[in-house]
Amino acid sequence: MSIDVERRPELENFPENPFKGEHIISVDQFTPEKIDYLFGVTRKMREIVETIGSTDSLKGKILANLFYEPSTRTSSSFTAAMERLGGSVIPINEVRYSSVAKGENLPDTVRTLACYADIIVLRHPEVDSAKLAAEYSPVPVVNAGDGPGEHPTQALLDLFTIVDKFGRVEGKHIVMVGDLKYGRTVHSLAKLLSIQDRVKITFVSPKDLKMPPEILFRLREKRIDFQEVEELESTISSADVIYLTRVQKERFENQEEYEKVKNKYVVTPETLTLAKKEMILMHPLPRIYELSMAVDKDPRAVYIREQMRNGMYVRMALLAAVLGKV
Repeated sequence: MSIDVERRPELENFPENPFKGEHIISVDQFTPEKIDYLFGVTRKMREIVETIGSTDSLKGKILANLFYEPSTRTSSSFTAAMERLGGSVIPINEVRYSSVAKGENLPDTVRTLACYADIIVLRHPEVDSAKLAAEYSPVPVVNAGDGPGEHPTQALLDLFTIVDKFGRVEGKHIVMVGDLKYGRTVHSLAKLLSIQDRVKITFVSPKDLKMPPEILFRLREKRIDFQEVEELESTISSADVIYLTRVQKERFENQEEYEKVKNKYVVTPETLTLAKKEMILMHPLPRIYELSMAVDKDPRAVYIREQMRNGMYVRMALLAAVLGKV
């Protein structure tokens, strides 16, 4: 579809919206057909932003951004997505100053916000918190990260970045590096990749930070080709995508254990001399010790130039779809 700049494009021409009114809690909800639909809308959103900047498709709609954990990228991305669609945002990024600090429970909080907002985006430190919120909320809830559990919208933007770069994910070798035990971004991406055809995954982590057994079981069940190794150098030359994650200090009860592993994998320009010229390096950010800023100049480093920007387009598409405007 072409954009009529003079008329400000609307987004109600996509058939059979499979997301309307849905809570977005887990990547388990997604099928290849749903992903294809969403990525089609995502490309439309990118076209709108690059051509005219915004649309008024969600004018009059309100998003409640409810964040129990600190966030810069995800919170800002959802805010930008909603505002570029013409909607408004209630930002709740300092939960410790809210009624929650007085002891209010999550069901009461989301039911209260649902009186004001049309959709709630939730980040919470506890696994399955988004599922609990969805059970009580009369408006759609979008999981923006539930502790070490899942981060479904991050997985969507990650997959979109890969597909947008290569045209497909089939036949590609994805290498995930770092904290695979607590990293909700890699949990969700691995689960999302499990419904793809002919994809190979290598998990690179210390023994104590391996991918959870339930995710490995799922990959075996789906007959996904994967392996687990401890050294990045052993697999970097064959990687099409390197997905690097930080070791999350806040998830460790024993800080001595954190100190032992925090510098296990550090990617520098020298590291990438072993990699393919057409490989891409991804990172959900924030970074701490594991990624040298000198790598930012490498054309294969897409984490800021493309991955972050794609997050806004994907979230624009998801908000519009869930609210029935595509």
